[in-house]
Formats: sequence, structure tokens, C-alpha cells
Amino acid sequence: MDDNEFGSLLTLLWLLAAWMTHIFVCLKTASWGFLIAGAIVFPIAVIHGTGAWFGVW
Repeated sequence: MDDNEFGSLLTLLWLLAAWMTHIFVCLKTASWGFLIAGAIVFPIAVIHGTGAWFGVW
């Protein structure tokens, strides 16, 4: 596995983990509109999920 493949794998794992975090946070807080927005526009979900890890929101 070269560096490019490793970086791609890490990016994919980050995107999937952030997306799942967005789903769990929205379900826990019953933020249905935000859950739908994250489902329609994937980057919203990734930004929200990553922000939830660091306590931004």
C-alpha cells in the first residue's frame, strides 16, 4: 500500500465516521430537519459530524 492509497483510505474512513456521527447526534437530539439536510447534502453531515467530535456544536 503506497502513501496515496493510505491517504485515500484515511479520508474515506473519516468521511464515513463523521457521517455516522451526524446521524447518531441528529437522532439523539431529534433534529429531524437537520438529519434530512445532511442526507441530501453530504458535506453538511461531514462538517457537523466532525464538529461534534471536537465539541464545536
